[in-house]
Amino acid sequence: MVIYSYSRLSVFEQCPLRFKYKYIEKLVPEFERTIESHLGDIIHQTLEWFYLQIKENIIPTIDEMADYYSRKWEEHYSPEIKNIKEELSEKDYFNKGIKFLVDYYMKNKPFDENTIEVEKKVIINLGESGEHKLQGFIDRLAYNKEKDEFEIHDYKTANNLPAKKKIKGDKQLALYSIAIRELFGKDKKICLVWHYLSHNLKVCERKTDGEIHKVKEDIIKLIKKIELEKEFPAKKSALCRWCGYRKICPEYKPKIKNLEKYPTIRKYIKD
Repeated sequence: MVIYSYSRLSVFEQCPLRFKYKYIEKLVPEFERTIESHLGDIIHQTLEWFYLQIKENIIPTIDEMADYYSRKWEEHYSPEIKNIKEELSEKDYFNKGIKFLVDYYMKNKPFDENTIEVEKKVIINLGESGEHKLQGFIDRLAYNKEKDEFEIHDYKTANNLPAKKKIKGDKQLALYSIAIRELFGKDKKICLVWHYLSHNLKVCERKTDGEIHKVKEDIIKLIKKIELEKEFPAKKSALCRWCGYRKICPEYKPKIKNLEKYPTIRKYIKD
């Protein structure tokens, strides 16, 4: 039995061919990591460390947080990390992370949200007989005593801010709430919290039982679709630039830079 993850399902939705290359054929990509994923990983590691300190009744200073981030950045950075946006340097991304952390610190202090766990592993049983399972990690789980409500926190480091409708339709945290109710009680209230760090924005959503059930049904349908898929077609999108399989993809056609310098060549280019 395959235990799925939300990221695995997302890859299929973004591009079935990439899913095939990565999870079925297990091909080695052109590059394993991008500078954006490196930034996201180090921010998550820093916030995990930060809240583990708070659980021990220690509140690190902004300088201590920045120092931890800086050390982890250097420890895990390598020249092999792919930088797609060549107009931005490694230093630009590093500084962006510092701004994320400073903004987050000032917005969320004094950090009295009663954090229970960080990077909490959960398993969600989707089918009635447990034939479909999904594994995930909650960035941070907190319990609001005043509201008698659990909070599932998720950190986002991407530049784009999704439309409100897309945030409301996000399935990942809704799925994680199923696991939390299985652990702490079916009747527990849960708030889903996204931190869009690039925009210094915190968004909270609460799902009805009907909405949770719909998410569960949609994910089961998606898993069944994956398991029945035969063709795995490529799906072109803006994300193709960040795909490590783009060089072997039949649909990927990179833009040729400075084409205006070679007007006689233009007629041979297929748009």
